[in-house]
Amino acid sequence: MQKITKVPKLKPRAVDAHKGDFGKVCIIAGSVGMSGAAALAGRAALRAGAGLVRVATAKSALPIVASIEPSYTTIPLAEDTAGRVCARAVNSILEAVSENDAAAFGPGMGISGGLRFIVQTLIEHEHVRLVVDGDGLNNLSKLKNWPSKTRAEVVLTPHPGEMKRLWSGVFREQMPSDRRQQAAQLAERSKTTVVLKGAGTVVTDGQRVYVNKTGNPGMATAGSGDVLTGVITALMGQGLSNFDAAVLGVYVHGSAGDIAADRLGQVSVMATDILEALSEVLKRT
Repeated sequence: MQKITKVPKLKPRAVDAHKGDFGKVCIIAGSVGMSGAAALAGRAALRAGAGLVRVATAKSALPIVASIEPSYTTIPLAEDTAGRVCARAVNSILEAVSENDAAAFGPGMGISGGLRFIVQTLIEHEHVRLVVDGDGLNNLSKLKNWPSKTRAEVVLTPHPGEMKRLWSGVFREQMPSDRRQQAAQLAERSKTTVVLKGAGTVVTDGQRVYVNKTGNPGMATAGSGDVLTGVITALMGQGLSNFDAAVLGVYVHGSAGDIAADRLGQVSVMATDILEALSEVLKRT
């Protein structure tokens, strides 16, 4: 497998550019009680340069999500009695995804049969560029033979616990201890790009591998992964390949976490601190 050490860059912006040149992205996230996940991912996508961001969330959570950030627009989605997006929302989601350059699915959405139906529908669609994170992964792991059904261009962003659940649903053999091997085998079997989060985040498409060296233990905090999801989705929307967007995304995210830790100390870092430091990293990247 080819080891990648050079971090890709975005192209300089043309002087006559408009917001449509920098990608339209859709963040499908959140539920009642988990509105912050949707807002963090949406705000991170904006901060990472997406020209237009739409956040699709459960209709009861939408007023909170919309109030957190005025720079993204919102889409209300049908929900179940627990305040989670339900299967009736699938057509609205497909319409929204078709109108955007990249999409993310999963942060703060919960687990249900309806959500499993939605994630299966999304991965079966060709010409969809999709980041699956958080509860999107937990729902995906419960689907039988999902790698054989995947037609979309997918980036999976599991933490170690989510990786174990995905592995047990795809492979019969025991998961290897080596993180690069875990990620590479899942990427190869599912024909996806895998971002295995943690100390030394591993990014691989099964042919190439990058091990990130930025970041610190202070980033082990609620919402940090939602910020990463927004960053990667925004970079995909700006024209980077899935693999390059994932590599640059984890590098920028980790570097922002390092800036936040330098300012505040690792113990005090919150996801919003990482988000606010993104601009400093992107200025020099």
